[in-house]
Amino acid sequence: MRPMSLVHSCSIFTGSSFIKTTPINNKPTFKIHQRPTIRSTISAAIVEEEVVELQQKPKPTFNFNAYMLGKGNSVHKALDESIMIKNPPTIHEAMRYSLLAGGKRVRPILCIAACELVGGEEATAMPAACAVEMIHTMSLIHDDLPCMDNDDFRRGKPTNHKVYGEDVAVLAGDSLLAFAFEYVSSRTEGASPARVLAAIGELAKSIGTEGLVAGQVVDIASTGGQDIGLDQLEFIHIHKTAALLEASVVLGAILGGGSDAQVEKLRTFARCIGLLFQVVDDILDVTKSSEELGKTAGKDLLVDKTTYPKLLGLDKSRQFAEELLAEAKQQLEEFESQAAVAPLLALAEYIAYRQN
Repeated sequence: MRPMSLVHSCSIFTGSSFIKTTPINNKPTFKIHQRPTIRSTISAAIVEEEVVELQQKPKPTFNFNAYMLGKGNSVHKALDESIMIKNPPTIHEAMRYSLLAGGKRVRPILCIAACELVGGEEATAMPAACAVEMIHTMSLIHDDLPCMDNDDFRRGKPTNHKVYGEDVAVLAGDSLLAFAFEYVSSRTEGASPARVLAAIGELAKSIGTEGLVAGQVVDIASTGGQDIGLDQLEFIHIHKTAALLEASVVLGAILGGGSDAQVEKLRTFARCIGLLFQVVDDILDVTKSSEELGKTAGKDLLVDKTTYPKLLGLDKSRQFAEELLAEAKQQLEEFESQAAVAPLLALAEYIAYRQN
């Protein structure tokens, strides 16, 4: 009786053929067969159907306007509830006048978007987002004073000192600055005390002599100067403008539970868009009217302030803006969730291409 042997078959697909191996009596035999035509046709048809289906399936889109409107309304509501009219009424009215005067709310929305990108909740970031807007409003009130930029209009309305007087305007700014720290420290929920403390440290650093104040001092000293180069101009704007935008993003990332690596990526992203914001501001100052900007246009030229268009010209300033935007986008490439990244990408593009 012939001994039974194990029969094993396998197919190895190579190109348009496959090799079928069938060992018989321990002697392997090899036969090469053409892949059945019908199989190829069916496979191709399936692939084509899948491609067509993918092409016809609508790609998810990010509605930037709806996002900004929704987040902006949430921020405005929180700001409105943060400061009530109480005794003495004048100072609280002055604080609310500038804080609720409108604006794009870019900084608080950046804070919330960064928090959500690393897995945090809007509610966790909201006190910090409000604090950033309070400090930004303080800087605008003080910037507009006669001893600084001496401006009459802000966000399409008379500046704070034009309505309440210089003395109250100074105190309104001071009050907003102090209250910002009280608000973020007492109202933040959903983050550990260590993260809240780290966020407060970042915020303080961004507005002191390593941030906003440093930029403002050098800016004042440089106005009318003849030897202001790109390095000094960049120092001014990284400190005066970019520092608070950077803090907005970093605060959100810290409070949202971001890792050290994520926080640093977002820090670089924010520094790029912060400088980008100022480059675009300089461009708009010489290309738009006061009505379009909601503030006095051409003011930098009148006071002989050094700007990017003045040093580089408009074309190279626009090119520099594009380079900053590209660098900012690159920092977001390593984040896995494209849906979560979308708000920050859209905000970066908004800053780059805004018209006022």
